[in-house]
Amino acid sequence: MLELDKLVNLIHEGLTSAMPEMAWLVSLIEYVLIGVAFLAVYCVLALVLIYVERKVCAFFQCRIGPNRVGPFGIFQSIADMVKILLKEIIAITKTDNVLFKLAPFIVLTGSLCTFGALPFGKGLQGIDFNVGVFYLLAISSLGVVGILLAGWASNNKYTLIGAMRSGAQLVSYELSASISILTMVILAGSMQLSTIVEKQADAWFIFQAPLPAFIAFVIYLIAGHAETNRGPFDLPEAESELTAGYHTEYSGIQFGFFYLAEYLNMFIIAGIATTIFLGGWQPFHINAEWASGFNSIMDYIPSWLWFFAKVFALVFLSLWVRWSFPRLRIDQLLKLEWKILMPISLINMLVMAVWVLIF
Repeated sequence: MLELDKLVNLIHEGLTSAMPEMAWLVSLIEYVLIGVAFLAVYCVLALVLIYVERKVCAFFQCRIGPNRVGPFGIFQSIADMVKILLKEIIAITKTDNVLFKLAPFIVLTGSLCTFGALPFGKGLQGIDFNVGVFYLLAISSLGVVGILLAGWASNNKYTLIGAMRSGAQLVSYELSASISILTMVILAGSMQLSTIVEKQADAWFIFQAPLPAFIAFVIYLIAGHAETNRGPFDLPEAESELTAGYHTEYSGIQFGFFYLAEYLNMFIIAGIATTIFLGGWQPFHINAEWASGFNSIMDYIPSWLWFFAKVFALVFLSLWVRWSFPRLRIDQLLKLEWKILMPISLINMLVMAVWVLIF
């Protein structure tokens, strides 16, 4: 009763019956509705994640966190959103005006397009390509272009250093993250996200090939965390060194775009990990006859609730890491990728191929 795919089908049937001879208009209306829905969920999730991080950060630092605006401070993020929308955009002289204004939109576009490909629940997926994994890897790389443009166009030494650090970091850690995902593609035998989720109906991939899948899962979480530029991998935005890194010169809604994309990228990394490793929206099942009653209870929980529960568990893990470890040096960060994660991920992909051939 709580599955949202029934609502989607109801809307489609209603539009089709109301305009039976205008299929193009039905498709256009549905595209617009899907776009508005994704934008709304995108913005709401950003506000939720900002509030969650503030509360988790306060918990780790033995503080209370937001507690003034609304009960338990739940409206603090909304108040901050209104404030940043009303703030004046300060005009910076001697910048490349076109690239300076274009950069935040590129970062936001890459984040939003990746967000739209995630399967949030049964029948709740904006786009489902037969090369969905390739699409995710390609479109998620668009953000680094916006970051490099922002650092270059700002005409500031701190922003340029931040952009160079970010470019080196993202390009490096994308390799390990991509190899970890391709390791699971070998197990799935498909690059289509819906097919990958369906093949985990009886058991999540992390349980189907415990050793190589777990290693790939850990490497992906480390590399994905580094790709979001969050501590201890926040060298591109190191406040003590670069003031605010590549978005130092941005203000108002332009800075808000970077802020929005940063938090949603954290959600996207957790969403991809959930889809590839933890069964996506599939419930937890025990593949045994005696567990049929347990499996029925798990099936009663809505698929979208399963997806968001897994994602927020991984988000909490990401926040835990951020507020527990000190920032790495740039040489330590690159050494971790090229000398440790990359060789392990390549060997692990070979192990997965052997595992599939044998079992």
